[in-house]
Amino acid sequence: MIILSVAILVAIFAAAVWLPLNMGLIGLAAALGVGAMAGLSAKDVLTGFPADLFLTLLGITYLFGIASRNGAIDWLVARASHRLGHHTGFIPVLVFTVTAALTALGAVGPAAVAVVAPIALRMARAHGFSALMMGLMVVHGAQAGAFSPISIYGGITNKVLARTGIVPQPEYLFLASAAFNATMALAIWLWYARHRAASASTAHEIEAPQALTRDGAWTLTGLAALAAGALLFKIDIGFMALIVIIALAMVAPRTQDGALKQVDWSTILLISGIVIYVGVLEKIGAIGAVSAAIGTVGSAALAALLLCYLAATVSAFASSTALLGVMIPLAAPLLGAPGIPAMGVIAALCIANTIVDTSPFSTNGALIVGNTPEPDRPDLLRKLLIYSALVVAFGPLLAWAVFVGV
Repeated sequence: MIILSVAILVAIFAAAVWLPLNMGLIGLAAALGVGAMAGLSAKDVLTGFPADLFLTLLGITYLFGIASRNGAIDWLVARASHRLGHHTGFIPVLVFTVTAALTALGAVGPAAVAVVAPIALRMARAHGFSALMMGLMVVHGAQAGAFSPISIYGGITNKVLARTGIVPQPEYLFLASAAFNATMALAIWLWYARHRAASASTAHEIEAPQALTRDGAWTLTGLAALAAGALLFKIDIGFMALIVIIALAMVAPRTQDGALKQVDWSTILLISGIVIYVGVLEKIGAIGAVSAAIGTVGSAALAALLLCYLAATVSAFASSTALLGVMIPLAAPLLGAPGIPAMGVIAALCIANTIVDTSPFSTNGALIVGNTPEPDRPDLLRKLLIYSALVVAFGPLLAWAVFVGV
């Protein structure tokens, strides 16, 4: 039964690649099926529903849906661009920083990429930058902020760690991912700076930022309150987001128009379904069995490296978010091994799991390709595939070497 349940988990990821179905939906169906075969009732299976993660995803995506619709985020990006004036060489830095700030403040990675990518790629065409370079700046920026204590990835990882019995270190995880992705972005920026196609004389002026509406101003105030409440007063990020949403409904009712449609229900379903299935695996002893098998590798450090490669390879074709809930429990037996830095393993695993989101098969990579003009897409797709293959081949090893290597 244990072997079958693990094989089904692999099949879930494979099916998500080849079928137009949400992985969470497949995971939920599998959880009920495997649970029934193991003698668990539907009620027992559903006790694994991640209510805390649901609240976080609902509140954050709802709030950023409001911010996207009323132009608050566009205003921030446009104002920052305008302030650069003729210093266009720093536009890639701006793109990276803005995207990182959005995810660090709680935006879902694909949501931040969806907001910044169209503007970044428009800037690339206007100022003679490589579209691939600007796209990579967006995606690595999103990952740089992805593990902040109030972010979606950070929240998921820290809660999964706590459930696994491991004391989270949110600041360490955030800084590790931010530094790793910033280093990669810097290397990319410096490489492409030598090949910039257009000179400053051919660049277009950056348009002045549009006026910030009253509703947009209230929304920015709400986002600041969200960060303050979660960081300074340790209020649950999902609950704090709902408080801000209710407050905005009172002072700026029009901010709610269409915002509910912006809630990332597919991600909520994905997370819920996969976490419920992992809960079933835990109940029937599959997680413990796989963890014991990894422990037989003989070297905890080598086992950690193998997990990093497994996470990167699967994540390049599937969901990084879903994998966080799978890989961390698998790594649990390694964290107590002598000479193995527990949070170093977690940082390497999380980084290996997310840096491959540049893949065109992932949401972030697909957004970069989708926002590229039709004539340029085949070339960008080919380059993005090459870059992503290199990241899968060497990224996990580099992350492991930096944070785990003994």
